[in-house]
Amino acid sequence: MSRSQHLSSAYLVALFSGTVTNERRFAAAFRSRLPWLRRQSRRARLVLWWTLTLQLHVHARYWLRARRLRRQGIEQPANPLLPWIDPATLVVPFAETPEVSVIVPTYGQLDYTLSCLASIAQHVPEAAIEVLVIDDAYPHPPPRHGEPPTPLHAVRGIRLIRNDTNLGYLRSCNAAAGQARGRHLYLLNNDTQVLPGWLDPMLTLLRARADAGMVGAKLLFPDGSLQEAGGIIWRDASGWNFGRHEDPTHPVYNYVREVDYCSGAALLIERALFQRMGGFDERYAPAYFEDSDLSFRLRQIGLKTLYQPASRVVHFEGASHGRDETVGIKACQVVNRRRFIDAWEPALAADHFQSGQHVLRARDRARHRQVVLVVDHLVPEPDRDAGSRTIEGFLRAMLDDGMVVKFWPHNQCYSPGYTERLQQMGIEVLFGPSVKGFEEWMCTNGAEIDTVLINRPDVAEDVLPAARRYCSGPIVYYGHDLHFRRMRRQAELTGDDRLARAAARMEERECRLWRQFDLSLYPSSEEADIARAMQPDARFRAVIPYGFATFDARDEPPPGDEIVFVGGFAHPPNEDAAAWFVEQVLPLVHQQAPTAHLSIIGSNPTETVRALAEHPRVTVRANVSADALRAAYDRARVATVPLRCGAGVKLKVVEALQAGLPLVTTPVGAQGLSGLWSIAAVETDPAAFAAAVVALLRDDDAWRRQSAAQLAYVAERFSTKAMADSLLSALRLAREQPQQRAA
Repeated sequence: MSRSQHLSSAYLVALFSGTVTNERRFAAAFRSRLPWLRRQSRRARLVLWWTLTLQLHVHARYWLRARRLRRQGIEQPANPLLPWIDPATLVVPFAETPEVSVIVPTYGQLDYTLSCLASIAQHVPEAAIEVLVIDDAYPHPPPRHGEPPTPLHAVRGIRLIRNDTNLGYLRSCNAAAGQARGRHLYLLNNDTQVLPGWLDPMLTLLRARADAGMVGAKLLFPDGSLQEAGGIIWRDASGWNFGRHEDPTHPVYNYVREVDYCSGAALLIERALFQRMGGFDERYAPAYFEDSDLSFRLRQIGLKTLYQPASRVVHFEGASHGRDETVGIKACQVVNRRRFIDAWEPALAADHFQSGQHVLRARDRARHRQVVLVVDHLVPEPDRDAGSRTIEGFLRAMLDDGMVVKFWPHNQCYSPGYTERLQQMGIEVLFGPSVKGFEEWMCTNGAEIDTVLINRPDVAEDVLPAARRYCSGPIVYYGHDLHFRRMRRQAELTGDDRLARAAARMEERECRLWRQFDLSLYPSSEEADIARAMQPDARFRAVIPYGFATFDARDEPPPGDEIVFVGGFAHPPNEDAAAWFVEQVLPLVHQQAPTAHLSIIGSNPTETVRALAEHPRVTVRANVSADALRAAYDRARVATVPLRCGAGVKLKVVEALQAGLPLVTTPVGAQGLSGLWSIAAVETDPAAFAAAVVALLRDDDAWRRQSAAQLAYVAERFSTKAMADSLLSALRLAREQPQQRAA
């Protein structure tokens, strides 16, 4: 479902629920006095919703079929919003060796159950499934001659299990788990309709997270508004369906996070774990609080309940047990709340907030966790630029340390694929008109933020005042590099007086910013020392900007004479480097290695870079995937980083080291990498640069020695752990030893 469809549904909810203006409130009061009009309004909402979501033709087909069957005297659904479905036409996916057993408990309500099964048949997941429908001893009328015992017997693909006696929801689920064959159990209410992606994202998350015990889905009302984005349990054991009746596309409802519980209406758990926990605790039979209790018991053994927003399920709330807490099974909700308090009173007192307080922390289970806000110019695109790789590494390090991380892209833009990447990591990405402005967001939430990490001078100048005004914790700056130094070197190289003046202004701006932060971070000791000398009153720390998990040795050089240069060409120094190498160095290489071929790989190549491909032995490849880049490193014989201006530690240099691909670079490329000169060729003269490249193309022994030395160098300095340790120790320093910031 698209963003515009969700936004339209949220508007319709507001429009028809009387929450927009005084006129709407009057309309709501008027409708409450006219039941017939209220029913028409409900139908109108659904027709509008189906129209906006391009479902009207499907429901029109259902209506026409239902009218035909009515004329034939065939029984119709009790709920007029549900389509009539012929059980004999339903074919539900079935696997002999399922990965997931979908358990659907029922007690009557045939129309809801058939609608649920039809949605599963319509949206078949990639995972192999079986569907167990549990008939909880519902007193069906005697079948006519030649008919199946119940209409559900006509549905193909399901495993229909009928209880001998009525067990209730909780015991039915426990009993069904014992008959399931899948590795995982998906507990699904019969009064639901699944939507595309209802299962696979939950399963992927459960497999990927070793700390995951259960995963719950995003629940929607039939009109498309949000019913629940995970649940909050307050200290008095009252609960919130977080986001109820809100816009389901709002960023706050669209990132993976740990929650107090997720509704049992759509819940995934490993079958062996469910059985090891004894299933749902039968003290809560027949229903209510069993899902919350299971989440609490899982937490006792170190496992979390996670909310997966990518999985969406429509839930007809109240269809099973109604909404009146004084009658029927619904009355168990009040009784079981008291039982829940008796069982979990110490945990509620220690880990939960008073009702309605500290919602930002409560929804993330962050009473005892650090909450960090990271601000950068845009959502990281780690396959496109080095700065994004650094920021994503920082974000992962903070998440792995148990922090709750919020990310504010300064451009406030949604980045397809990359925004979802952060959300699936467990990061709330604050973008779009629904989050309002930075000042207003900080005014509302700043008191809950423990640390703010701001990137780049332009971004810092804009957001720093609000961050300081509303957050009492440390405000930390990451410069990525000394901008003025890079700009000044480029101005000297090109003779650009305007750029030289801009570099002088940038120097003043960076010095002013350093005084206003508790701590300023740079990717090398060299740059941190330069900044410290320029601004002795400020505090600086070097952090490792890149981290790698593997360092695989390469025993033999690859065949061929391929040279590779990698760079993001939105960064002007990379364009200059590529042109200089092709024009000044490559002709000298070809004098001794005429078959040598240069592959230029990188995002956003400029016209100047694309024109280099006119050379018969130069190829330009734009915006390649991470896998394709790795394949290029494996295929190449030499990596070249011929930068003549720039600042900071260069990702392209560290990547070549980590790939075990012998490198030839310049002093600019070697910046911040102490000792690199002893293991790799670092040259400025075109002839010397070309000679170093040719030596690696022709001398296998030299290639092997340099490859091994590079791997040893990078493994010692750029492991994932080393990067995380450097960042986390810097953040601890900022928290434990706050600096007096300049006004």
